[in-house]
Amino acid sequence: MSDSILFDVTDGLARITLNRPERLNAIDADAAARWRDIGAEVAERDDIGAVLFDAAGRAFCAGGDVRSMADFPEASVIEAHADTIHDGHRLLRESDKPIVAAVQGPVAGGGLGFMLIADIIVASDEAHFSSKYSDIGLTPDCGVSTLLPEAVGARRALELTLTSRRLSAAEALEWGLVTEVVAADGVAARAREIADGWLAGATASFGQAKRLIRSAPYRSFQDSLDDEARTIAASFAGADAQSRIAAFARR
Repeated sequence: MSDSILFDVTDGLARITLNRPERLNAIDADAAARWRDIGAEVAERDDIGAVLFDAAGRAFCAGGDVRSMADFPEASVIEAHADTIHDGHRLLRESDKPIVAAVQGPVAGGGLGFMLIADIIVASDEAHFSSKYSDIGLTPDCGVSTLLPEAVGARRALELTLTSRRLSAAEALEWGLVTEVVAADGVAARAREIADGWLAGATASFGQAKRLIRSAPYRSFQDSLDDEARTIAASFAGADAQSRIAAFARR
């Protein structure tokens, strides 16, 4: 099994760790295939209630491995490479498992897309964020053209992708690119605290709430309303909600 991305499930918590620190966790063909396979496993497994997404080394993710791209024989290879990554993105984004990312260092290019797969992003005050696409003559991939404007708005997304602008952690928080910023030595603990809170709470409901909100922009309002009605009814019928509702009513 490839160790380019580590994956483990313990007591309902899945942990995904980008593990190419010597390449700033840039994604090569092996890591892309591993990402897709992990996405499929997270989506399918019923014993996963939450996902903690982090990275080894000083950087979170530098996007695609440009050094390996230089050896691609033709454009069709990079298209297939992007499609493999995108399959993993889609599976994780559409899954009913909430994801928290612990971003300990720089994020660049397609790394923004990997980071933005997470529902909550805890960033180090030492992290910084840039697109770098314009520097090497490439266009956004890894979902960046969708996920970035969704997070920060089209105008700011264009500024970040069409220039060499680099955001500090404080600027990323102001823009809405990350959820919160903490001291560098507290990133892992804060992300774990959030994941543990999901597992200790109404776990299934957190996952369904994530799914509803993530899917809403891509369907009609009526379809979203119908899905909400079905989902809240299913939640209401569950033992967890029944006990919590009863306890709330007693108070």
